[in-house]
Amino acid sequence: MDEKGYWVGFNLVKGIGARRMQSLLAYFGSAEAAWKAELEFLQSAGLSPRLVNACVQMRGSDSLKRTWDRIHALDIQVLTWQDERYPNRLADLDQSPPVLYIRGTLLPDDDWSVGIVGTRRLTSYGRQVTQEVAGTLARNGITVVSGLARGIDAVAHQAALAAGGRTLAVLGCGVDQIYPPEHRSLAEQIMAHGALISDYAPGTPPDAANFPPRNRIISGLSRAVVVIEAGEQSGALITAAFAADQGREVFAVPGSIYAVQSKGTNLLIQQGARPLLAPQDILETLKLGNISQQQAARTALPADEIEAQLYSLLSLEPMHVDEIRAQTKIPIEKVSAALVMMELKGMVRQVGGMQYVSIRETQSDYQVDR
Repeated sequence: MDEKGYWVGFNLVKGIGARRMQSLLAYFGSAEAAWKAELEFLQSAGLSPRLVNACVQMRGSDSLKRTWDRIHALDIQVLTWQDERYPNRLADLDQSPPVLYIRGTLLPDDDWSVGIVGTRRLTSYGRQVTQEVAGTLARNGITVVSGLARGIDAVAHQAALAAGGRTLAVLGCGVDQIYPPEHRSLAEQIMAHGALISDYAPGTPPDAANFPPRNRIISGLSRAVVVIEAGEQSGALITAAFAADQGREVFAVPGSIYAVQSKGTNLLIQQGARPLLAPQDILETLKLGNISQQQAARTALPADEIEAQLYSLLSLEPMHVDEIRAQTKIPIEKVSAALVMMELKGMVRQVGGMQYVSIRETQSDYQVDR
């Protein structure tokens, strides 16, 4: 078993989430060293006696071996904070899960994603809007992210696929446990043109308590979240709340004041969400109309010495363009031109006021425990 196997081992221990995993890595240096550590050292690393006992019990059981064997049998990819392929947008967040399980394929172009969520009891109006929004996004090269649930989620996935686009489904169970079961065929199509994603280990059955936390991954992967129909107690509103906390744009589709399915979306608009009147609103607000040029730039524009120097200087801390010029001694016009190209490639991001940060995998700001 390689290093990732030990990450999976800790993922199987209920209560070892992002914050505690970060503490273990800081103390021991690797997941393997933490997994094999003596009890007193686990306590010194900050684990409570209950969690130490849970780790010891997990090490003494065959659960990890069975899970690891299943991962290999089903060709499930395991991504950790230390993987280059861990999604950039998710890695930028404090709430990133230490381990992701993937069935299918994640691509760099999935960085341009929009989440679509809503009620399981959709109306014909909700179906029509979902088909139009998801189809338009997919035709513009934007990946549609949803949760494979009945209703709005399923229609969003289906419409993206029908438009020849990509779609990602984030599950509240293991990626080997398709729920609801009638979406098994849809899940197969998603794996062929996107991926199933979960931070729950293979073998984890669907449970009501699992679904609200998984919504943070839907919003975390996305540049914006669209709520199409939602009641006042809908789980889609949880996704919208995560999106707002993560700095994502939240769109809500207005509906009749008499429709139960529109009470949640109308409330979101009242609270400040953008009313979605046409799919083009998303493209214009997020400046995604030139998505094909951005994708081409990422692969077609070669790196040069200036790009390399700027990228090595930038970090997750915003740096003003004048400070970049001062530290690199590169003329301001060359710095500005390089930063424009690097932003198109997805290497850097302007965060306002001519300040830039790098977009790269991070392993330092994970603080949420499940």
